[in-house]
Amino acid sequence: MISKLRLIQDRILKSFSIKYKRYIFEDIDFNDKMIAIFGARGVGKTTLLLQYLISLKQTGKNALYISLDYPFLSGVDLLELVEEFIDEGGEYLLLDEVHRYHDFSSYLKTIYDIYDINIIYTSSSATSLLNAKSDLSRRVSLYKLNGFSFREFLELKYDVTLKSLTLEKLIDTHIQQAQNISKNIDILSDFKEYLKTGYYPFYFDKRSSYFQNLVNTINLTIDIDLPSLGLIEQKYTYKLKKLLEVICESKPFEVNYTKIAQMSEISRVKLYDYITYLSDGELLLLIDSYQKGLKKINKPTKIYLNNPNLIEAYCQESQIGTIRETFFANQISLKHKINISDKGDFLVDEKYIFEIGGKNKSFSQIKDIKHSFVVADDIEVGFGAKIPLWLFGFLY
Repeated sequence: MISKLRLIQDRILKSFSIKYKRYIFEDIDFNDKMIAIFGARGVGKTTLLLQYLISLKQTGKNALYISLDYPFLSGVDLLELVEEFIDEGGEYLLLDEVHRYHDFSSYLKTIYDIYDINIIYTSSSATSLLNAKSDLSRRVSLYKLNGFSFREFLELKYDVTLKSLTLEKLIDTHIQQAQNISKNIDILSDFKEYLKTGYYPFYFDKRSSYFQNLVNTINLTIDIDLPSLGLIEQKYTYKLKKLLEVICESKPFEVNYTKIAQMSEISRVKLYDYITYLSDGELLLLIDSYQKGLKKINKPTKIYLNNPNLIEAYCQESQIGTIRETFFANQISLKHKINISDKGDFLVDEKYIFEIGGKNKSFSQIKDIKHSFVVADDIEVGFGAKIPLWLFGFLY
């Protein structure tokens, strides 16, 4: 079996030519014994594994890539496969799509506890890892892979190197940063392109069919990934698609759960579960209001589609305000805590208040509030406490 898998691996590597490496390569500690990468379909998890595989082979390591959605692996015992690989001197095992393997968390825990081998694997959701009965989460180093940041999109489009910014540096030096970045780039035109089609890396391979591929990605997430994770039965997946359509028609600041339940033909009790499932599949972005102390919130205050490209692909009509807020929330939530604020739109890290709007957005709603900023679309360079929206695409 290992020889067959090596033949498939060799075929894959012969046609693999992606050189650009994502932000996450700087974050991962590859010395850890077990590493998990989770993220939405289409954001580049397989590409990351293959790039790491190449780097291992270049240093003489005995490494093997296996996609667990290979049909011929159905019914194969993963532990026996690992033993065979170790008997051949195997050192690094790269497992793709582990959620397609039944009870994968128990198998991975056993491999970690028994065998002297390094494993890096991918999954579509962190939920199955963090809530696993086998307590796999104590053994694995977990990393989330987002879609392209605006910075990465520009790097790949123009073959340039652009540095990411910490939030603090962005706030303190936004004028200088915006001037330097936009000096030789039509930044506003590129930003509009990114909001429509720049979040998923496959855009650069399939531009003409981008939206069709994105809709297919949505359907595969709902029809295959979520049932594989045990989150929903196959016969109910159509309800999740209906729910997405209904959320498209609802403005984030007008979340009416009773209305959403009625329109999507889902009971109010099941609605919260289904919204969580879509969030686990990286199709929705849920944001709570800020609450001090231990007060429990049983439902999110605002519901967004996960990123602006999903709005373009899935929603018949899109409000520019929703697109702006979705972009901001998506880019900042990877490394920062974000809440809905009573004053302004968002509270970040329980410190900064951000009001999102167009180039003429005023400070009236956040006047005299400490650490408050207007984040404005359609401006290349800001001034004072007014920061260009596009610049928040440089946080990773």
